[in-house]
Amino acid sequence: MVTTQTRRTFERSSSENFAIYDQDGNIRSDFMALVLDAVEGKDQHLVQSRVASLHETELGHLLESIEPAQRSPLIELLGDQFDMTALTHIDDAIRREIIEVMPNRQIAAGIGRLESDDAVYILEDLRREDRDDILSQLPFTERVRLRRSLEYPESSAGRRMQTEFVAVPPFWTVGQTIDYIQEDDRLPDSFTQVFVVDPTFKLLGSVDLDQILRAKRPLKIQEIMRDTAHPIPAQMDQEEAAHLFEQYDLLSAAVLDENGRLVGVLTIDDVVDVINEEADEDIKRLGGVGNEELSDNIFSTVRSRILWLLVNLGTALISANVIRLFDQSIEKMIALAVLMPIVASMGGNAGTQTMTVTVRALATGDLDIYNAARIIRREAGVGIINGGLLAVVMGAIASVWFGDPQLGYLIGAAMIINLFAAALAGILLPLSLDKLGADPAIASSVFVTTVTDCVGFFAFLGLATWWFNL
Repeated sequence: MVTTQTRRTFERSSSENFAIYDQDGNIRSDFMALVLDAVEGKDQHLVQSRVASLHETELGHLLESIEPAQRSPLIELLGDQFDMTALTHIDDAIRREIIEVMPNRQIAAGIGRLESDDAVYILEDLRREDRDDILSQLPFTERVRLRRSLEYPESSAGRRMQTEFVAVPPFWTVGQTIDYIQEDDRLPDSFTQVFVVDPTFKLLGSVDLDQILRAKRPLKIQEIMRDTAHPIPAQMDQEEAAHLFEQYDLLSAAVLDENGRLVGVLTIDDVVDVINEEADEDIKRLGGVGNEELSDNIFSTVRSRILWLLVNLGTALISANVIRLFDQSIEKMIALAVLMPIVASMGGNAGTQTMTVTVRALATGDLDIYNAARIIRREAGVGIINGGLLAVVMGAIASVWFGDPQLGYLIGAAMIINLFAAALAGILLPLSLDKLGADPAIASSVFVTTVTDCVGFFAFLGLATWWFNL
């Protein structure tokens, strides 16, 4: 129940522009307590007067922070003031959970207030029957636009594009264009380009908004338009589209169908989301955790991680068999058992460094057939030099530790061999997987570790066996 004191604190904090975050970037505990008290007391006025005014990202953070059982009551209290855009800023699992309990009528009302790219982002997670029901409640034009976007492949530019844009014919004057922009309520809230199209909506060119504002009203649009910079096919992968934005410093880009007709626009805010998603996906795959989210339950998390742990177990058995080949040497000299994990560990770390740089370079397109040979030579050189430096340090330590200079020579030689092998594995394995059409971020880590373990154990124990049997 919301007490009188709580209400007064809430109203006072609202009038003082109460900040939702503390200095560490966390939601303030007193703000959270106020909201949860309001939800528990079912005080709709209190919730709507404060929570509804939050920015979409703040509301998304709030939904992620509260318990699952509290989300639906909060959304119910917000009613038609709930900003559906907040659902585009939360974990996929939480978004699906919220949408499943929301009635289709409320989703349709919220979708109708969203930009098309955000609407598609939410609709694509729904079951087909629910999606069709929601779309049937929308105006015809909006329904057709959303259906067309949903028909494009997942992770394509067509799925990411915004179907609201400003397009005019080439024979219009600057004055007509400005009047159109000012008077038509159906145009997007923000844009930086006006596209020029023919009667079939084939793209002819574009004009930047600042150029229109500086031009004389009688001028024809065709006199000031230019060729559209780097139009993007709707079927293009969203990551490739993001690379174009990065390469050419684009703020927006026209999206064309297979016939060259303008069907949407891709904006920089959508591209930033793509870049963040792809980077997050690559990092997770390097760790072998798939598309895991922080909000996933225990069983989903186990299912996400167990496969690559099993693969890693199999590769660990391969490394164990390499050690087993030299069991007699290890029995004779316990120092070998103490030192051999160091060789493997250093090789694994060095291989991971090279692999991380390589996978990221492949993802961003910085590593290609033209510079691959040079990068391979560089990494091989780095492996030899780092191996030599570490060999000197570890060789000295082993010699003093066990009072045997021969051990220092052996571990030093093994260190050079393993770090050289680690450097080559760290770059050649991801390149090979990419060439075969596999995602190098998924499998590289396990195989690089296997190579460095096997080479490290074989080099150190093999050299020791050979040396002490002379």
